Amino acid sequence: MQEPPSEFEKVDRLRRAIYSRSLSPKFKGRPRRPLEHDEASVGEDWQRPEPEFSGSIIAPHDIRTGKGPLWWLFMIAAAFTIGALGFLAYYFTVGSGAIPASPGNIDISVSGPLHIAGGDLAELQISVSNNNRSALQLADLVITYPPGTRLPTDLSTDVPSQRIPLGTIGAGSVRQVPLRAMFAGAEGQHATVKIELEYRLQGSSAVFVTSSNYDIVFSSSPLSIAIDGNSQTVSGQPVTLTVIVTSNAPAPVKDVLLSVGYPFGFAFSSSDPSPARAGVWELGDISPGRAIRVTIRGTLVGESGDERVFHATIGTRKTTESPDIDTPLADNSFRTAISQPFLGIGISVNQENGSSVIVRPGDDVNVIVAWRNNLSVPITDAVIVARLSGLDIDGQTVRAEGGFYRSSDNAVLWDKTTTGGALANLPPGAQGQVKFAFKMPLSSALQAIQNPHLTITVNAAGKRLSESGVPESLQATAAQNIKLASDVQISAQGLYYANPFGSVGPMPPKAGSETDYAIVFSVTNTTNAIKNAKVTATLPAYVRWLGMRLPASEDVKFNASDGTVSWNIGDIAAGAGLGGVPAKQIAFGIGLTPSTSQIGDAPIILQGISLTGVDASTGDSVTRSASDVTTNIVGDRGFTSSNAIVVR
Repeated sequence: MQEPPSEFEKVDRLRRAIYSRSLSPKFKGRPRRPLEHDEASVGEDWQRPEPEFSGSIIAPHDIRTGKGPLWWLFMIAAAFTIGALGFLAYYFTVGSGAIPASPGNIDISVSGPLHIAGGDLAELQISVSNNNRSALQLADLVITYPPGTRLPTDLSTDVPSQRIPLGTIGAGSVRQVPLRAMFAGAEGQHATVKIELEYRLQGSSAVFVTSSNYDIVFSSSPLSIAIDGNSQTVSGQPVTLTVIVTSNAPAPVKDVLLSVGYPFGFAFSSSDPSPARAGVWELGDISPGRAIRVTIRGTLVGESGDERVFHATIGTRKTTESPDIDTPLADNSFRTAISQPFLGIGISVNQENGSSVIVRPGDDVNVIVAWRNNLSVPITDAVIVARLSGLDIDGQTVRAEGGFYRSSDNAVLWDKTTTGGALANLPPGAQGQVKFAFKMPLSSALQAIQNPHLTITVNAAGKRLSESGVPESLQATAAQNIKLASDVQISAQGLYYANPFGSVGPMPPKAGSETDYAIVFSVTNTTNAIKNAKVTATLPAYVRWLGMRLPASEDVKFNASDGTVSWNIGDIAAGAGLGGVPAKQIAFGIGLTPSTSQIGDAPIILQGISLTGVDASTGDSVTRSASDVTTNIVGDRGFTSSNAIVVR
């Protein structure tokens, strides 16, 4: 709203109007007012009456001086200049312009695989670019690794971080830093590698930091874990779980721990091997391809229809003082349901009751079938039948305690007649057991069979009175699988007359003179393939390694520091050395120089002969040994026992 003009402004406008050429004519034609005699009354205060003028004699508003466009343009330019000066003052005093090198002009990039196999060495390439006009001095690259990371220089210790000096990075320079590390994590797990660049600037003692992250995903775990057990059990009956830990890594996994979480209602009784503490097993170092089995026994109590979950985790720890897993590598769960059959049945073979028991050819197998009446009413006329299927068992070796072996269907039967009335009436909660035994076939009878196994199936039947008083038939069943381990054997033979490298030295051996022998290892195998097979033996101090071997393609090594001979066989096929299939063999030369203290003796020329491996079918470790080889090399064509004694 415009303010009314002041009195002085009106006078000024009137003065300009009088002297204006455009407005002065308007004043000529106006009549003069006659003079009138008015007596003025003078008051006590002096006042000047203001004459009233017609609006037509007052100058219009459009002729007054206003704020034009030039004035506003000047004000805008002044404001812009003041703002620009303020920004420049801030930028060159406390802002980025005051810093010779800005972190925003430093680029850290990492190239490498986005998916990494846990336990494998991964290679990353770190690139540091200095896009500033000033050099970065005393630059250090600080790498923070995810838990469980180890460097190739020491695969036994976790490395949380690493500092790599870079020195001076010139303006506009790029520094490339290769990085090799072994990351550990479970399949599908995410991990982050943090890269920080610490640097100083010329003339400043402050340390500046810029950082970047590199995310990885584990495509596989260096360890795998499997759990084997019964998917159903009876409340209060023994439960056996087998946890199998296998290494998939190309290098040994150090200081491995296994942690098993038990469900509610499970009571631990024993395990093989024993735990280091409750629920934790220290498995030590696991070499590539090795499998470790942990068997856990206990009882599980619950209501019929309940489900219980066992959870197993495998991993490593930072130090040997850590009680628990610091870096999980794999986990697995196993579910078992609690059932309540009318007659609880449990099967144990050679005092083992897992879902799968391992025996060897020719072993005696002792089977115990335990039973229990889980009903609140008696069971009458109970019958228990155990059937053998899979391998053919010689019926003449079957011995049934209180039962009858029926050869027509390879079944052992117990009822009230065979047990002297023991199964005629079973009161509520009554329990007992029946037994039988048999002998596994010999290796000679298994030559044509691959991965043989035997299944024992137990069926029970009985009667009870229903609520209406009518007899009701009941059924229950249980099964036990028996795996047959392969019968791998090793033998060692000394040769002089049939020495493939030639006979050198006196025979019989003479004190102070060297006599050369050949040692031949022969390995045979029956039903299952053997993996990672290896034979080791030791030369006594008076026996020399000659360095000759046949065939030359075999992997044989000699350790001069401890006199150990190692033959890395690898895989041994099923049936090796049987049925016309050649055995695995190696021959190597040694030299014996007997002492005078051995005159009249037949000294040992090779000792501590041992074969190790893993049964591919059962997963069990295999260990076999052979007798020491002496100068009494019976079996060498042309050799007589008189040539075994050292002479003077």
